[in-house]
Amino acid sequence: MSATTAATSTPPGASRPLNSPSRVIAASLVGTTIEFYDFYVYATAAVLVFPKLFFPTGNDTTALLASFAVFGAAMVARPVGAVFFGHLGDRRGRKTTLVYSLLTMGIATFLIGVLPTFGHIGIGATVALLVLRLAQGFALGGEWSGAALVATENAPAGKRAWYGTFPQLGAPLGFIIANGLFLAINGLLGEGSEAFMAWGWRIPFLFSAVMVVIGLWVRLRLVESEAFTTAEKKGRLTKLPLGTTLRFHWRETLLGTFIMLATYVLFYLMTNFTLTYGTRAVAPEDGEPGGLGIPYVHFVLMQILGVVFFGLFTLLSGPLADRIGRRRLLIWVTSGIIAFGMTFALFLPLREDQVFTGALVQAFLVLGFTLMGATFGPMGALLPELFPTNVRYTGSAVAYNVSSILGAALAPIVALALWGLADGGTWLVGLYLSGAAVLTLVALLLTRETKDQDYTRASHEG
Repeated sequence: MSATTAATSTPPGASRPLNSPSRVIAASLVGTTIEFYDFYVYATAAVLVFPKLFFPTGNDTTALLASFAVFGAAMVARPVGAVFFGHLGDRRGRKTTLVYSLLTMGIATFLIGVLPTFGHIGIGATVALLVLRLAQGFALGGEWSGAALVATENAPAGKRAWYGTFPQLGAPLGFIIANGLFLAINGLLGEGSEAFMAWGWRIPFLFSAVMVVIGLWVRLRLVESEAFTTAEKKGRLTKLPLGTTLRFHWRETLLGTFIMLATYVLFYLMTNFTLTYGTRAVAPEDGEPGGLGIPYVHFVLMQILGVVFFGLFTLLSGPLADRIGRRRLLIWVTSGIIAFGMTFALFLPLREDQVFTGALVQAFLVLGFTLMGATFGPMGALLPELFPTNVRYTGSAVAYNVSSILGAALAPIVALALWGLADGGTWLVGLYLSGAAVLTLVALLLTRETKDQDYTRASHEG
């Protein structure tokens, strides 16, 4: 059978073709790239712009904490989005749900780009930013799981983890596009210039509209997967996916939540915290904890180089997970994250030799993002494989997004507190990462291997 024939063969009883491999990859990759781009644009602005424009407290650290608190608020909205979009995805299909989640994220991001600041309308600006940030989190709560399901439910036999890495690849690509655009604007307008603070920061948010149009065009061309259409035709869909998930699959949901924990903590330490620590003055005048004093542009370029390794090892992890198993690979990678957390004080010391410090920090970023790719890549297959078809969207979405509260929402705030507690040192931040990874390791040890799981099975109810 030719590749074309295989790609267009029809499921039993259906007349329309299945999605071709190129369509599956494009739909899962483009959407998550846009979603993560929107998220990173906010994350960058939360460090560079929002503390001054929306949280003018008079104290840099307090303003930054307030900005991070709103950033973290989106993580609280993500489980709500997971339940809402999970219900739609398990009841009405993956395609429609993914279109809705992408539209929600795109509209919220665009509106942030036209939002008046605190100087214009006072506290109303802060409240509006919080509402739009919650909308971003709500949308992302449904995005990842749907993209992962589109990829894995359409994957050839024995290649689910490989296909599952494509939605994961949206994270490093979104980071590079978002930060690359911020760098270009900074270069044209001048870092921290009046023009940048007045209107330049809005451009990345407004540019999201263009990307959303492209993403919608790709996703509207999708058809439902064979796994979902088969469950629908056989009457196996459940009326209340969340209730079925919590009743029959609470253990998988709990384990999936903690399996993702180390990944979330590592990611937000490598992006948000390191950007704050790396660009903070060595000896701030306000007496707050000192950083490395690396110029913003230089540090972001260092991060982007590290993220290249993130993307590379995300892709490499898929075939390896298909070969040796998701659980086995992640146990080794998680053990590496535990060890990595214990090296923070070695890689991120306060030094006057900027050349030596820069080399250490670059090595730190490359190593951290390499581990990030190796742990994030297999998640696109592992979390959905924990659940049967008729609750797969809900189960994987809830596990993925509840973990975002425990990991992503708290990580920037906890890291800043530990940084201050250690008088500018990073060793406590590293121990925080190691502790999270220990919990993930325990969850992995309690989880079965899912590599050969029957992906067309249904739940007890349905």
